[in-house]
Amino acid sequence: MAGRPCLAGGVLNLEWLFIVELLVLGCFTGFLAGLLGIGGGMLLVPFLTFLLTQRGVDGQFAVKMAIATSMATILFTSISSVRAHHKRGAVRWDLVRGLAPGIVLGGLLAGAGVFAMLKGQWLALFFAAFVGFSATQMLLDKKPKPTRQMPGAPGQVAAGGVIGFLSGLVGAGGGFVSVPFMTWCNVTIHNAVATSAALGFPIALANVAGYVIGGWSLTPALPGAFGFLYLPALVLIAAASVLFAPLGARAAHAMNVKQLKRAFAFLLYGLAAYMLYKGLAG
Repeated sequence: MAGRPCLAGGVLNLEWLFIVELLVLGCFTGFLAGLLGIGGGMLLVPFLTFLLTQRGVDGQFAVKMAIATSMATILFTSISSVRAHHKRGAVRWDLVRGLAPGIVLGGLLAGAGVFAMLKGQWLALFFAAFVGFSATQMLLDKKPKPTRQMPGAPGQVAAGGVIGFLSGLVGAGGGFVSVPFMTWCNVTIHNAVATSAALGFPIALANVAGYVIGGWSLTPALPGAFGFLYLPALVLIAAASVLFAPLGARAAHAMNVKQLKRAFAFLLYGLAAYMLYKGLAG
């Protein structure tokens, strides 16, 4: 059927326009992942949901496929982005070690359990709420109290659990929670963005493992789909985002991102509105 992906002789063939759409999406989200430490999921999920529904996937399942596929791309984006940040000494590896255990536990719980049980409609509404929250945080740019610091080891494990769990439900790399949390605890914005990029890998790894477990027995919604994961989109978006994430990371250290964050916040409001519509439409 025209416009739909198909497998022929073991080689995946996609409509050329669909390939271009996925590559552009990967370039844009990869750049923003490096620039703002957001993982790209807040952009990928609404656009992938739209593209999949246009290709005949049921709206409820399209949301789940978009979330899972978005999270899988972060496995690649985070590596590319964090290398660029690490070269500049911006990653707080002590915070990565403190938050990662909780992130893995929270991510597995979300991906293997709650995600599979929730309806796509509720996930869309949940996504809209948290993207709206993240946009508001960016827009207000509230400053923390000078005396506030990161919590100790138990507090970091608990915070990591929340970050991993919420990320698994919305398919984002955790930057929408971890960056505001770290800056609220007086971690500088550049360190917070770089550390968030490093946290993207354990977040994605735990959640993707959960998605694979939760969707193991599902019938593919499209050729090339594996449970909740849509492999053609994963390959194309990851390839493009890996190339553009270092450019975003480089830009993050060369500019004041305050005005950019405000502009990005309004884009997020628009995407949150779209997912709210998808959720309410059911």
